Amino acid sequence: MELIANLKKNWSAQYRKKMGGSKEDVWKVISMQNNLNYVHPFCKKNKVILWDGEKSKDILVYLNDLTFIREFLTWEKNIGYSLIIGEKNKQKSYVEWEIDTINDDTYLTITVYPYFIKNLPKFITFFPYYLFVIPKLKSYLKSVINGIDYYIETKKPIPKNYFGKHSWFS
Repeated sequence: MELIANLKKNWSAQYRKKMGGSKEDVWKVISMQNNLNYVHPFCKKNKVILWDGEKSKDILVYLNDLTFIREFLTWEKNIGYSLIIGEKNKQKSYVEWEIDTINDDTYLTITVYPYFIKNLPKFITFFPYYLFVIPKLKSYLKSVINGIDYYIETKKPIPKNYFGKHSWFS
């Protein structure tokens, strides 16, 4: 898809974690509707607009009331999905969620290609991205993946700000 290739031309931030469940367990949690209400430590509310695989669309309201729309682009059972996310009628970031297994261990990886200053040359954006944007995004992704793992292991919703507050979303 040309759209995805274009979105991936940007800097990215990624977090990967060995999970406490099987590939099927992880998929069940990340693919259930309204899942962010249970697994996302910075989620105030997650409301489905349409939940139908790669046509899915939902709303994520963060604890600080920032509201993002997630629009899914791809959806592969037990493998992962991709989506664009952002405020209504504004630029969107591209996100890939991937589940893989290595030696019977299951890993979840989330990669974000943020929209921030993406239209500027990379030599100009290098320092802002590597000193500020990417560390903030990695911290965020770590909290989200740890929230998913928490839910898989405890079957309880993750408490708000469980791993600490985030200056962009709490």
